[in-house]
Amino acid sequence: MAIEILVPDIGDFDAVEVIELLVAVGDTVQAEDSLISVESDKAAMEIPAPQGGVITELKVAIGDQVSEGSLIAMLEPSGDVPAVEAPAEVAAPAVASSAAVAPAKPAAAPQQAPRRAAPMAPAKIDETSFAKAYASPSVRKFARELGVNLGSVLGGGRKGRITLEDVKAFVKNVMIHGGAATGGGLEVAPMPEIDFGKWGEVESKALTKINKLTGKFLHRNWVTIPHVTQFDDSDITELEAFRKAMVPEYKEKGIRITMLAFLVKAIVAGLKEFPRFNSSLDASGENLVYKKYYNIGIAVDTPDGLVVPVIRDADKKSLVEIAIEMGEISIKARDKKLKPADMQGGCLTISSLGGIGGTKFTPIVNAPEVAILGVSRSKMQPVWNGEGFEPKLMLPLALSYDHRVIDGADGARFTTFLSSVLAGRPEKLL
Repeated sequence: MAIEILVPDIGDFDAVEVIELLVAVGDTVQAEDSLISVESDKAAMEIPAPQGGVITELKVAIGDQVSEGSLIAMLEPSGDVPAVEAPAEVAAPAVASSAAVAPAKPAAAPQQAPRRAAPMAPAKIDETSFAKAYASPSVRKFARELGVNLGSVLGGGRKGRITLEDVKAFVKNVMIHGGAATGGGLEVAPMPEIDFGKWGEVESKALTKINKLTGKFLHRNWVTIPHVTQFDDSDITELEAFRKAMVPEYKEKGIRITMLAFLVKAIVAGLKEFPRFNSSLDASGENLVYKKYYNIGIAVDTPDGLVVPVIRDADKKSLVEIAIEMGEISIKARDKKLKPADMQGGCLTISSLGGIGGTKFTPIVNAPEVAILGVSRSKMQPVWNGEGFEPKLMLPLALSYDHRVIDGADGARFTTFLSSVLAGRPEKLL
């Protein structure tokens, strides 16, 4: 007999739009196979099958609005395809007590039973961030059994979905490096509650979802990654003249050629010259994963906060193609049309404040990347050529990197190489 498939607990989302049907009537599905994709004002997610069987009827169409409990399909269960359940015998992680690691002492009497270490108090879960996490019901159940706060777990599934493997990797990392399963290994005093209104008129405004997510990730990256920032200046006098000569031709075609497009090409050259910058530490922190692709993240300032869409395979794209794509992703970012997949898979991020101002700043590494390039506004400066001073347009660069992976010498080599590429023949970047 066919059973109803309802929209499960999808966190802090309501009345989301169906944007894709991933199955058709007659399809055979396994437990946890995706059935439909839905999208909120910020993210896209997939609704999985609760168990295996054959789809006999679809109850939704593209464009429909669904919420938790909405009927989306009818399924004829298959006896040989069981529903996915969280592993039953998985103990909650616990930090060993001093009694557990101290040298064993002889028993007082032969019949005396060994003393058992006192159980740890269960980890406290932040229900707000747990509810907002993008995960299936079985993963939520599994996380609760382990005392893991899903709000602290980065999803590795399609469109940022948190899988069982992500939760296991998170717990393994906590056990190796220490700290609570909720993601807090730092003993930080809580911020005091202050009534700011007692000194004058105030107004309280809620942070946007992007502000909250960005703040959480940046805080994690800042306190867990040993940052070093290497500063340098690059002579872009010839490059800027070359860029300006291109502007009129492509402006007629509706294409905006910016210095950022040249920086993307220069970064790709740098990653090829120094492969260690195109790597990431694995979850254990004991292995370095070298990437054979070149995806560059571009930090985009939007009214709701900072987002970092990724230009994929930048090594295979021309300067003009990169300029076109940057224009498109900037529009998507400001219109809230970026999907989680659009902001994943980056190798190195560029954060450019050149259009706003400033001289130097220290960008925060966008983990799991190991480096980020900060760019400030270029400025005409006198540069000594051995005989006299020449006016040169200098571009300030700030390379922050993970000191666990990159040492200071390689950091300096990378910025020196980058500066030489930007100061070289502009045609090479094409």
